[in-house]
Amino acid sequence: MELRDTPEEAAFRREVRAFIEENLPSGAAKRSARRFEDADREWSRKLGEAGYAGLTWPKEYGGAGAPYAHQAIYLEELARAEAPSHLGVIGLGMAGPTIIAWGTPEQKERYLSNILTAEEIWCQGFSEPDAGSDLAASRTRIEDRGDHFLVNGQKVWSSFAHIADFCILVGLGLPDAPRYKNLTYVIADMHASGVEVRPLVQITGQPEFNEIFFTDVQVPKENLLGGVGEGWQVAMTTLLHERGTLGFALSATLDVAVRKLIALAKEHNVTDPVLRDRIAREWIELQALKYTNYRALTTLTKTGIPGPEGSASKLVWSEANQRVTKLALEILGERADVRDGDGGADAYWQYQQLRSRGNTIEAGTSEILRNIVAERVLGLPRSR
Repeated sequence: MELRDTPEEAAFRREVRAFIEENLPSGAAKRSARRFEDADREWSRKLGEAGYAGLTWPKEYGGAGAPYAHQAIYLEELARAEAPSHLGVIGLGMAGPTIIAWGTPEQKERYLSNILTAEEIWCQGFSEPDAGSDLAASRTRIEDRGDHFLVNGQKVWSSFAHIADFCILVGLGLPDAPRYKNLTYVIADMHASGVEVRPLVQITGQPEFNEIFFTDVQVPKENLLGGVGEGWQVAMTTLLHERGTLGFALSATLDVAVRKLIALAKEHNVTDPVLRDRIAREWIELQALKYTNYRALTTLTKTGIPGPEGSASKLVWSEANQRVTKLALEILGERADVRDGDGGADAYWQYQQLRSRGNTIEAGTSEILRNIVAERVLGLPRSR
């Protein structure tokens, strides 16, 4: 495991850094709330045209065919600059790779190029009110009606659904089949008749996630990914790619937060030894997370298959980020209670603390991730 950039990687890092400095829209950096603006779509288009979107995608599908190390560097530099991510994050990291793996030639030609340039935005229809993280317990029905599928049901916690053009959707295709063999995976048009999106306003005051209601929504047969009843296998492909280089994005984001925390402590002349010790602990935790991700990158580069480190990284990051933002508010003292007129956060650390409460729920709850680490890394017996 080489911890320093190779000459080629160092050159790529300089290239990415220069691109961000020259092209980042005014006011887009350091935006604490996830608000989607026209500048974000234009920024995403530039990332796609420059070849930074879909870096590791095969060249025949519009990607750069770059090594995973370049993807990690790109994510690190975006976080370092506090620049917005590509608006099509679901398409790039989940829908696109799944279509590449399972899609027909016609599906690849229809969807992949527009994902790269953010001309079409995607969302994910996996979680449900009564299923949560248990995808196999999905109740949304995807019925085969001969010349089309008919979808009825509800999905929840769908990021980007309010601006999405398409949804990667999993539901019951064979209700009477055994568990894990009863699911079907389709591409649903978010503009189709019968699709209703209801934004969910978070504690931050921002409508970041959404509910999606499907009422007699017709999905063409050509939008099927895999076969009827193969939805579980296709969904595992999606989730595998979701966490492929997730750790680098998370550790880079935490690196920014810890540096800001240290700067805040210096600004407020923190002398309390207990508080200083807690800040040092977060810096140490960050270094451990970085090295874990380097190890995971080595495995990914050698095998092409993401390991379970992605789950461990997400678990460690989510809880560390909550501690870091809590520490910042303790340093701010009475200044921490700052709100805007709508009850949302009005300053950087206040927003980050409120937003961090969702970190241990989204992309797999801490409880689910601990089970994954226990069973797949430590080899412990199943909890149930």
